Amino acid sequence: MTSPSRTATHYVPQNLPTHIQHFINGEFVDSVGGETFAVLDPVSNTDYATAAAGQQADVDLAVASAREAFRNGPWPSMKPRERARVLNRIADAVEAQETRLAELETFDTGLPITQAKGQALRAAENFRFFADLIVAQYDDAMKVPGAQINYVNRKPIGVAGLITPWNTPFMLESWKLAPALATGNTVVLKPAEFTPLSASLWAQIFKDAGLPTGVFNLVNGLGEEAGDALVKHPDVPLISFTGESTTGQTIFRNAATGLKGLSMELGGKSPCVVFADADLDAAIDSALFGVFSLNGERCTAGSRILVERTVYEEFCEKYAARAKNIIVGDPHDPATEVGALVHPEHYAKVASYVEIGKTEGRLLAGGGRPDHLPTGNYIAPTVFADVAPDARIFQEEIFGPVVSITPFADDAEALALANNTKYGLAAYLWTQDLTRAHTFAQNIEAGMVWLNSHNVRDLRTPFGGVKASGLGHEGGYRSIDFYTDQQAVHISLGAVHTPKFGA
Repeated sequence: MTSPSRTATHYVPQNLPTHIQHFINGEFVDSVGGETFAVLDPVSNTDYATAAAGQQADVDLAVASAREAFRNGPWPSMKPRERARVLNRIADAVEAQETRLAELETFDTGLPITQAKGQALRAAENFRFFADLIVAQYDDAMKVPGAQINYVNRKPIGVAGLITPWNTPFMLESWKLAPALATGNTVVLKPAEFTPLSASLWAQIFKDAGLPTGVFNLVNGLGEEAGDALVKHPDVPLISFTGESTTGQTIFRNAATGLKGLSMELGGKSPCVVFADADLDAAIDSALFGVFSLNGERCTAGSRILVERTVYEEFCEKYAARAKNIIVGDPHDPATEVGALVHPEHYAKVASYVEIGKTEGRLLAGGGRPDHLPTGNYIAPTVFADVAPDARIFQEEIFGPVVSITPFADDAEALALANNTKYGLAAYLWTQDLTRAHTFAQNIEAGMVWLNSHNVRDLRTPFGGVKASGLGHEGGYRSIDFYTDQQAVHISLGAVHTPKFGA
């Protein structure tokens, strides 16, 4: 498949580790039983390191460390300002290492270097945001004059189990780590097995920032082993998970026995709805970025584009022409717009959907591996038009640089098409009609809606989905709610009438 040609290279950062360990109770350690797994980079698809593969015994040690730090360590009882100072030092360290972090993230994930740099800064901002939030936070007090005062104590819950995905891993880890730590909990982080490299940097960052020993623990490994042990552990009352819906269902079942607190952001198949009155050029810019940035490996990708029929052909022609011009190549090249998919297994999955799409839609751009990149996990930005709502590429999450375009006749059909999947994470609406925009947003089945914009999220707002896209919300005060217990205290100010049983 033709696409803009860049010289295929393989940049390898200096001082790469050859072995990645767990971090438990303030120390880097191997698995108790010595188990490891291989870690590859997605450009060469060759192994560059081994990683300790966590098992039940390793999770037990990590949870014991976190539990001891919660029960007897200083972190949970520190004043908010004291914790905030540590969080700000963490943010400083992340910003100071932006170039190195981006370099490692790009090497490990295949994300374009320019987009990886943005993720590092966003990770730092997450820590600053929650440092500010816990200092400014106040709890509720309710009064019944002369009778009662009621107030709320917020308390950290305990050991939080954090299970994170492989797309933009460092930044997504910060989404969970920052609020969990800010509220006084201790944590065990289980990063995705495809991308353990940048997660290993947290340990030294936290240590240098003065986070007490045992507050942060990291166990690498497979979801079926380390992740499963963490979810089922009786001393882990909270699980926050980001990943795909099938795994989310398994976690839901396994967490039920312990009645654990769950927050899960799962899959997406988000619609981008373009009405005829929209600024078509701006909509095309946004719809291209919304599905092809981050290599299409983003849960909020607007991968179903619904276009009003009167502008449908014009939209398809312009969109496909732009998609064909997207630069696919070495993730470390600043000119690259789409890099390599994260792993050969994921590449095979996305490639299979491309072949399915050739039977379900009209191929306008892409359709396979770019001609100038014979090796590595590269797929050209692929555009299918005339996709029916029962097509697999319309219904199923692909998580790659593949988009389907479908026409609609009126608002009612647009809404029906937008809601016609099991998912409900994000939606994007393009129209100049203010009444239509707000009415449509109200009726669409999505946890988040953007009007005339791509995904630009204020950290104060809730993040999460409906239907198969998630359970609960995090972000802003919703994160504070999830990571704390709210204890109501009631104080009587006068005589209380009590029925005198047995008098």
